[in-house]
Amino acid sequence: MIKLYNTMTRRKEIFEPIEGNRVKLFVCGPTVYDYSHIGHARTYISFDVIVRYMKYSGYSVFYVQNITDLDDKILKRADELETSPLELARRYEEKYLRDMELLGVEHVNLYARATEHIPEIVRQIGVLVDKGYAYETDKGVYFDESKFEDFGKLSNRNLEDLNVHRIGPDSSKRNPGDFALWKKRERISEEQEMIWDSPWGTGRPGWHIEDTAITETYFGPQYDIHGGGLDLIFPHHEAEIAQMEASSGIKPMVRYWMHTGFLNVKGEKMSKSLGNFITINELLEEYSPEVFRFFVLSTHYRSPIDFSSEILHQSSQGLNRIYKLIEKINSELDSDTNISLDNDSDYIQKLAAVREEFFEAMDNDFNTPAAISTIFDLIRDVNRDIHESNISKNSLTKLKAIIIEFGYVLGLDFSMEPENEENLEVELLDLLKYVREKLRQNKNWELSDQIRDRLNELNITLEDKKV
Repeated sequence: MIKLYNTMTRRKEIFEPIEGNRVKLFVCGPTVYDYSHIGHARTYISFDVIVRYMKYSGYSVFYVQNITDLDDKILKRADELETSPLELARRYEEKYLRDMELLGVEHVNLYARATEHIPEIVRQIGVLVDKGYAYETDKGVYFDESKFEDFGKLSNRNLEDLNVHRIGPDSSKRNPGDFALWKKRERISEEQEMIWDSPWGTGRPGWHIEDTAITETYFGPQYDIHGGGLDLIFPHHEAEIAQMEASSGIKPMVRYWMHTGFLNVKGEKMSKSLGNFITINELLEEYSPEVFRFFVLSTHYRSPIDFSSEILHQSSQGLNRIYKLIEKINSELDSDTNISLDNDSDYIQKLAAVREEFFEAMDNDFNTPAAISTIFDLIRDVNRDIHESNISKNSLTKLKAIIIEFGYVLGLDFSMEPENEENLEVELLDLLKYVREKLRQNKNWELSDQIRDRLNELNITLEDKKV
């Protein structure tokens, strides 16, 4: 029985899908105008594991993610790069999907592009206008927040506290917080991109309306879970609730709201202005996808997570402890000894208890750090038992199967251990990177450069970043 934390109610609730064991899940996807960053990766890895575990628990999950391929940021970036907005969006969409593949995010059933759902968006805006929740100005069509009495219920704020939005003031709006459903733009030519016809003139949709139009298309007006980063609660998710519930008249739009915590870099919010903005592409130049995935899952999905080279190094060491246990188990199973113990049934019961503890942690709001903790407790005990010849091959076989099962749930492959020499080489290289970074932080440039030059002689290239 899975319990999950519902942001709307601020408590853990027993998960009960609307339709039997069928789960409809939507998670806000990226705006594809640049490389995706490690904050995106944290969210999508977390939801990948959530979906993995739901499927493992017997649920049938239909997981949809939107792709925001129409946006002012896309137009601005395309203008800077002197390229087509649509070509730019497709380029970075492809890079995003490649990043997700490398990180093992593989359970999304549908990536829905906003540009391919314009008719659905226009239809939903029309319903809101007809019902009096939206109005037209010379600049576009806006949602009237004052007409929706539940506005602010997800972020738990009163409408009076939400009298401004993140965008600048607009004198054409009835209320400062009213948000755009349709932005009017004059068509310059028939070939112009990011411009569509509508009953309110040419233009393009606002950001919020694309998600509700997409979810209504595939799920209808009500579905099970909506996920995303904590920063999207206001105004984005509040706007989604208002749009969908106002247009359909069905409440609630979503049964469960789930949000991932913030990702900081060395204790500070990640931003380009601070120089600590890290793309997934940059991350994977230095660390393996498995190490970053393990790092993400070592913190609960709702908690803030702090990224640093030191913590990534610890994650690498932790993951290697599991690999080394598998290596040791394989070695024992391949040996000529055939230990048969009287207490073998007791050991099998012990393994069953460990397995139960792992899945209890996962049932408790997908508590991956607690689940991983059971693996490390097991490693400690098994290493001792192997050293004392206090575990049979039968128990070792069952132990290996359990660890592989845990890895499957977490999206980590514990079934195939790299060869010893390769594993050692990876560990040494990670250690050298870590040592060099500490040297550079302490401004010991000479020794750092000597290590880099020696590695270059061995055809191992390291690229330094600004300290």
